[in-house]
Amino acid sequence: MNRLKKEKAKNVFKIILISLLTMSIPFMLGLYAFQAKRYTDLTKEIRELETKQEKLIEDNKKLVSEISVLSSASRIEKIAVEELGMHKADKDDIIRVEMTGEKK
Repeated sequence: MNRLKKEKAKNVFKIILISLLTMSIPFMLGLYAFQAKRYTDLTKEIRELETKQEKLIEDNKKLVSEISVLSSASRIEKIAVEELGMHKADKDDIIRVEMTGEKK
């Protein structure tokens, strides 16, 4: 009788083990599918971010080029003379002011 109970317990244990293994296969497949989808989404996001980064770098290069052109001395002088009616100051036009004060 004792031996019969041991065999029955072993059979129950085997059935439980086989059931767990059988149920773990679909779970693992589902987990694999989830990870594959996540990987695909992240890869797509990385590609989009790299494209955006390349565009921003190109825009930045264009802006640096424009800054260089717009801040050139000859352009600024031309605007000052032609549009604002300015001229270079003669030595006689320059007034120097000295401040004297107590040094602390």
